[in-house]
Amino acid sequence: MSSAIATNKKAFRDFFLSDKWECGIALLGGEVKSIRAGHVNFKDTFARIDKGEIFLYNLHIEQYNAASHMNKEPDRVRKLLMHKKEIKRLEGKLNQQVGTLIPTKIYFNKRGLIKVEIALGRGKKLYDKREAIKKRDVDRQIGREMRNRRG
Repeated sequence: MSSAIATNKKAFRDFFLSDKWECGIALLGGEVKSIRAGHVNFKDTFARIDKGEIFLYNLHIEQYNAASHMNKEPDRVRKLLMHKKEIKRLEGKLNQQVGTLIPTKIYFNKRGLIKVEIALGRGKKLYDKREAIKKRDVDRQIGREMRNRRG
């Protein structure tokens, strides 16, 4: 299917994610090779709609050494590629629900193109995070008990 290059684990921990969209990303020169090598970091990355276009902020792509003078700034703003109808629909959802556009993963699609999955996220409160941690710990404990009973 699609092979993930990087996932934004922090997004799943800090946000309730609802709708997801797949979009392309405008990259230059060595950025593609750097992403193929897995040198990408999602720390504090978010997307924003500006004048009918979507832009990705704070996505860190390391400079590709062999590209020398062709390298661009690692944290530059990158344009996401979506159809205008999809952007308008997405903008309507953002206006309806208070939330943020959060990139959840970067991956190769079936054709080998680099895609970014963005999701509509609503921030979790501290007690929501604690509740999720408790649930995960209980699920792990139940799994251990089930394995111990079988063997």
